[in-house]
Amino acid sequence: MPFLALIRETPWQDFRLAYGDWSAIGVSVGWSALSLVLIILLGTPLALWLARSNSSLKRGVEILVLMTLLTPPLAMGILLISAFGPYGTLGEPLARLGLLLNNNVGAFILAQLYGGIAYFVLAARTAFEAVPHTLEEAARGLGCSRRAAFYRVTLPLAARALAAGLAITWVRIIGEFGIVMVFAYFPQGIPVKLFVNLQNDGVNAVYALLWLLLLVTLPFPLWCLSVYGQSRKNL
Repeated sequence: MPFLALIRETPWQDFRLAYGDWSAIGVSVGWSALSLVLIILLGTPLALWLARSNSSLKRGVEILVLMTLLTPPLAMGILLISAFGPYGTLGEPLARLGLLLNNNVGAFILAQLYGGIAYFVLAARTAFEAVPHTLEEAARGLGCSRRAAFYRVTLPLAARALAAGLAITWVRIIGEFGIVMVFAYFPQGIPVKLFVNLQNDGVNAVYALLWLLLLVTLPFPLWCLSVYGQSRKNL
């Protein structure tokens, strides 16, 4: 019903973007893509460690990951300001070094990292736990190094769940509003620009940008899910 209502209510005869909407699209797509790459680079080793480690620190790390997932977005935005803002615990010494993390690109990316990394880590951890450890040991027994066994055995077998995790993470970070609104109002991505347009010009002014948000958000998750389905068929 919401999507049918969107089709019906969109003013097709006056379908146009507001001032600054193209810039918001560039911000969301470009910096969200970079944030997703960073989430993969940081989250994959952490997820693999959580899936394989027997360390006494494991439980504490799990709790920290869950805290970022369960904390309401607006609260997380305030926490990030308290920690990384110009007068925050870490932000003040960083500011003395010329590294400002508030209402800039760095803050935008950091907000998306905090907003999305837990989703990917939990999905990736589940994916890695589902791979039988005996297969990895067999690959290493056949001469593969630890890294080669990961890329040739673990990663292909975990690809289905990893693709689903990437899809969820992408939708989560590109649609992030609460954390970004508080911690990185500028540069304005699509969610914040939608809010600004709605406040300034009413609901009819947001439909064009809303359609474009769906256009830039949905293709990547659908591609990931198609990879998931193909991988499952092959297996």
